[in-house]
Amino acid sequence: VMTDFWFNHFNVFVGKGADRWLTTSYEQEAIRPHALGKFRDLLGATARHPAMLFYLDNWLSADPKADYDQRELRRRYFAYLQGQGIQPGALLLEVFRQRGLDTSRVEQYLERQMDRMEAMDNPRRGRFTRRRPDDQRRPQAPQQQRRGLNENYARELLELHTLGVDGGYTQQDIIEVARCFTGWTLLPLQLGQQFVYVDEFHDPGTKTVLGQRIENGGQHDGEQVLDLLARHPATARFVSTKLARRFVSDIPPASLVETMAATFLETDGDIRAVLRTMFSSEEFWSPEAVNAKLKTPLEFVASAARATGAEVDDLPFDSAQGKPPGLVLALRGLGQPLYSAQPPTGYKDTADAWISTGGLLGRMKVALGLAANRLPGVRVDVPHTLLRPGSTEELVSELGQQLLGRPVSEETRAVVASELAKASEEIETGGRQARALALSEVEGRLALGWLLASPEFQRR
Repeated sequence: VMTDFWFNHFNVFVGKGADRWLTTSYEQEAIRPHALGKFRDLLGATARHPAMLFYLDNWLSADPKADYDQRELRRRYFAYLQGQGIQPGALLLEVFRQRGLDTSRVEQYLERQMDRMEAMDNPRRGRFTRRRPDDQRRPQAPQQQRRGLNENYARELLELHTLGVDGGYTQQDIIEVARCFTGWTLLPLQLGQQFVYVDEFHDPGTKTVLGQRIENGGQHDGEQVLDLLARHPATARFVSTKLARRFVSDIPPASLVETMAATFLETDGDIRAVLRTMFSSEEFWSPEAVNAKLKTPLEFVASAARATGAEVDDLPFDSAQGKPPGLVLALRGLGQPLYSAQPPTGYKDTADAWISTGGLLGRMKVALGLAANRLPGVRVDVPHTLLRPGSTEELVSELGQQLLGRPVSEETRAVVASELAKASEEIETGGRQARALALSEVEGRLALGWLLASPEFQRR
């Protein structure tokens, strides 16, 4: 749950270019290991991961005055990989393997590149100069992408990852933060998915962020910014508000947020301690908070599969028909495809984003489809204890108790019973035994579907 929360907080979009191949490692290597650790460690892991560097374009951010030799830079990339014992082109080779393509061409390409790097006789090898007005430089190759200061990551770091939109920063702070993170880039993706700091791209000037002076410390400039933001009171309030909104209510009590923020500051951003404060609070257990939160589509689909004991096959994507496995297909239909929130804000966690006539009809369709085993790769069995002749009341009550963990409301019981009555009239049977079989199987699955679509099951 916390991995899902933090991924959404530090969102990247799987549909943006190279993030198609980087998102999996981002979740597993940057998010999950720190989901219950220190916020500063989590913040740093996301800042350095290639998926975030690519998504918010910080890999292109550099001092506009920086001058460098592209060939020499590529040679140093290869040398860096060799020094780390990393095979150049590992990501590219993996992409080819996953697509069932011949990797020999990639291997030959990488071998040629290595030969070129080793054979280079560049008089500027090991030397980088900064651009001055009187420099005489070679014309830029048309296809070579020029770097410059990019504010995308700096803006989202302040607005979405730490301080919040009302955190007291200015546009000048955004520019200064962007200057601090110049040089935080990544290897060319055909060589590997690897963060690398290039000092020649870094703005060496003095910066001032939120009133704090930051001298030229190379990569440490960015680390200083992360230190400052992770321990800022505005960050404590912003993160605590999002956690309380996720677990308590769409409009969390201010008293709870302040208590959580105090714990955040006292423990240097210990996520586990902040959660413990929230879960042990009176506000968390108040009648107004219990069952107050609407499930997102992801939570609805996952909880429906778990509550029914569904068996889910590990089906690969069917490229011929263009159809993913059933649960993934269900999430697409409900408007929350996996890892596919395009804006940095991620998916919303409040009811207004998911409550609509179309949204509720979509959930009903998924619920009935799951109960009827119409989702590819997903199988659900009605509990054997219910596969017997009996009254509709007994069926709904027993099944509802198993799904919800509490008695079904009278309103839901009446609606489900009415729908089952309509269905039973359409079941044509040839005798008592046939009718008993139809009621136990067909009505059992219908009851299961309608209960999964009930208002009670939509709540956390």
